[in-house]
This record gives sequence, structure tokens and C-alpha cells, in this order.
Amino acid sequence: MNPVPSPTQVRHALGRAADLLRSARHAVALTGAGLSTPSGIPDFRSAGTGLWERVDPMAVASLTSFRYDPQAFFGFLRPLASQILLAVPNAAHRALARLERSGRLKGVITQNIDQLHQKAGSRQVLEVHGNVRRATCIECYREVEAGPYLDQLVGDGAVPHCPDCGSVLKPNVILFGEQLPRAPLEAARAWCAASDVLLVAGSSLEVTPVSRLPQIALEAGARLIIVNREPTYLDPRADAVLHEDLVEVLPELATEVLGD
Repeated sequence: MNPVPSPTQVRHALGRAADLLRSARHAVALTGAGLSTPSGIPDFRSAGTGLWERVDPMAVASLTSFRYDPQAFFGFLRPLASQILLAVPNAAHRALARLERSGRLKGVITQNIDQLHQKAGSRQVLEVHGNVRRATCIECYREVEAGPYLDQLVGDGAVPHCPDCGSVLKPNVILFGEQLPRAPLEAARAWCAASDVLLVAGSSLEVTPVSRLPQIALEAGARLIIVNREPTYLDPRADAVLHEDLVEVLPELATEVLGD
């Protein structure tokens, strides 16, 4: 078990992180599920509470299982979709948006599919695991706005079908066995390669290929800040590590950086 840091240690790490962001010319944030759990959206991997503790991800959330049994996927998605539709950005999302508006942060690379960064005011957001905003037909590939279909799914459990050919619509989220969308992933790699500071917030850095992004930044000479409840494999290489509550720490960090 890791020792609990003292208030002085937390304050020192916070000050170090603020100094790095104030002096950065190209700072980027990388966020994971830990940023959205305070908004009521469960994560997938936390011991005892993660969604994969209750269901086999390969049985309900792989590309193969989706094609053979879309009803099982949408049965799994229905309560999650309800939580996403009801969720609102928390103080951590808003803090990152403030840093972007001030010019201290170039943008956010996120593993989350909930669009809470955009709702909080972030403009430059790379969604490397897709999002629930759009859906695509698995046969004719027509792409549609997913909102009305998600509303119907939450309401009565109806599987969404393409308005053109009648085949099943797949939300534009990345399933197991599916390649990440090329454009946002390549843009994320480019952002990290050009960064001088990378702020990792709410990510365990356990899921590839996103877990490789901080390595790209480090190899390019960037400084690393990690804000996450649990340790990550890159903690020893970070300049500032805060195993604290994101909803408290990120607003404090933004205030210290911006001096407001």
C-alpha cells in the first residue's frame, strides 16, 4: 500500500504542476474514465465497481458479438446510455475547459465517449475511443445522429435500425476487436509528439494503444503531470503526481495556473 501523502506533499506537487503548465508552450491533457465517474458515469475496470466486474466484455461489447447478437449489446448499453444522457460536466471538466480558453492547454485527448468535455466548454477534443453522438449502419454505412435512437433505447429498449436499409445501427464507439479511429489517434500522437507538458487526468494508463501516448510525449522531451486516484506505471517518470480527488484538484490547479 502506498503511503498517504501529507498536505505539504500534495501542495508541493500541485505547485510543481502549476509551474509546468504556466511555462508550457504546448500543453495537452489526456483523460480517462476517472474524470467522468464523479458525473455518475461508471468506469469499466475498477475493482469491485467496474462494469466488467459484472459482465463479460467479449460477450456483450466486442465487434463480433455485436454482429451476432446486437440485442445483448444494446441491453448492456441501455442503462449506461441513460447515465450518459443525464450526466453533466463536473468541476474537473470545467477546469480543463478554463485552461484551454486561457491558452494554457492546447486541447484534450480523451478515452471517454460521453462528450462531457464539449459540454463543459472544451473546443479542441480528440475522442480516441469514439462517442455516442453518432451511429453508423453496419450494412449500408449511413451515418446518423444517435440522439433520437438513444432516447428510444433508454425509453423502451428498442434496437436502433437504419432509416435507409433497416439494418442495425452501431453507435460510433470502439468495441473490443475494433480498430481505433485513425484520424483522432494520429492527431493525438502528433499532439503528444509536439507537447512540452502532458497532463494525464483520470486514466489508469492500462489500455493500449492510448497508454502509449505519454511515452511518445516523454520521448519528445515533454514533462509529465499525473492526476489519478490510483498509481500508474508512469508515476516514477512524472514530474508531479497527485493521487487525489480530480474534482477538487483540477479546479485548484487551474486557479493556481491562471491566478484567479
